[in-house]
Amino acid sequence: MKQLLLIAAVLILYLLHQDFWFWRTANPIAFGFLPIGLFYHVCYTLAISVLMWALVKFAWPAKLEQQAEQSTAESSVSNHTPSSGVTK
Repeated sequence: MKQLLLIAAVLILYLLHQDFWFWRTANPIAFGFLPIGLFYHVCYTLAISVLMWALVKFAWPAKLEQQAEQSTAESSVSNHTPSSGVTK
């Protein structure tokens, strides 16, 4: 269920990114100085940031983390083994 909600959120925000409704006008002005198209993109960017946080928090594959931890552990072990060819 959680996966379906995340997929739906990605699709909805993808469709909302195509904001053709503010292309031809700068009015109304948000906060007295910000054109509406720019204000829309500020809000859109905040929504995408929240979505990306949710995707990392709830949909990040645990298998990738396990593989990364294993490869890090293996490389740290191989880096600490003494070499056999010691020169005097």
